[in-house]
Amino acid sequence: MRFCLIALFTAIVSPLTVLGQTAEEVVAGNQQNPPELVVALRIAPPFVMEGASGAYEGLSVDAFEEAAEQLGWSWRYSPTDLDDALAGTQAGRYDLAVGAFTVTAERERNLDFSHPFHTSGLGIAARAESGGGWLNLAGRFLSLEFLSVALSLGILLLAFGSLVWLFERHANPDEFGGSVDRGIGSGFWWAAVTMTTVGYGDKSPRTLGGRLVALVWMFAAIIVISSFTAAITSSLTVSQLSSTIESADDLKQIRTGTVTDSASETWLDAKNLRKRSFASLEDALEAVEQGNIEAVVYDAPLLRFRLRENDYDNVRLLPETVERQDYALVLPQGSPRREALNRALLDTLARPTWSDTVDRYLGP
Repeated sequence: MRFCLIALFTAIVSPLTVLGQTAEEVVAGNQQNPPELVVALRIAPPFVMEGASGAYEGLSVDAFEEAAEQLGWSWRYSPTDLDDALAGTQAGRYDLAVGAFTVTAERERNLDFSHPFHTSGLGIAARAESGGGWLNLAGRFLSLEFLSVALSLGILLLAFGSLVWLFERHANPDEFGGSVDRGIGSGFWWAAVTMTTVGYGDKSPRTLGGRLVALVWMFAAIIVISSFTAAITSSLTVSQLSSTIESADDLKQIRTGTVTDSASETWLDAKNLRKRSFASLEDALEAVEQGNIEAVVYDAPLLRFRLRENDYDNVRLLPETVERQDYALVLPQGSPRREALNRALLDTLARPTWSDTVDRYLGP
């Protein structure tokens, strides 16, 4: 009986021990030689680009590869489009997706994202019309911007000219005397020639009060003339391109384009703005160039890169950005690699060289 019990116990425990050892060996082997990851890659310059040698580069590629190398991962890229990259990662066909993927609530329901490696916003590229010719130049002289600058300058000259006249009208009647109109006019003339450093010498203050005013005006005029020259120049030349829109508020009255199934399309829908969707950013920008639509709303870094790399004569990027955009790597929901990837990404972003990487792809 004892012999039978010992034999039965041995028969039960031995396989479990062997299985336990085998599992430990498998785990250890996987840690030493991790499986090759299948990484979905979506071309989206400047985040993902194919170089002349066929190798991939870009802000997203550098972020992923630096982190993966720290972790000792091996991988192979599988180029694909936006829909397949997201759907394939969700289904587990891809271990990870690299591209210009923005973190959205809708995507987060079915996928996991890494820590963001870059933050920007949606940009607006608007159609601009060339505005040259004498009639256009004459119109700028009558514009509200130019007239307000000229009026402000005139008021300033009148103020200092009147101060000098108050001090000089009795002590220096030859130059600032006569009627009130004539005296203030002489003061205005003196302030103008002093500001422009012409200094004809036909009028000059002689009293202590007048000379103190003159001293203050001479130093102040250095700053004033620089500021007003820049303001006048800006109001006249504004750039030779004038856009039909100046901010996101103007999108309500125009025809706007974007890329299909993008975060910008979701934003336009949420704002109830009229839109036309295009298969690619190039198609949307070409539609603006040809006048079929007035503006494109899309990720600001991608818009800036495309406009810098391609010749769009009638398109300019507005300085305003809307709707914050966080760019991250995409993983299947509940991926066990997410925590390690985040630590490696944070270490990459903390390196002094990362800012140089961003400048290289996105500009300083």
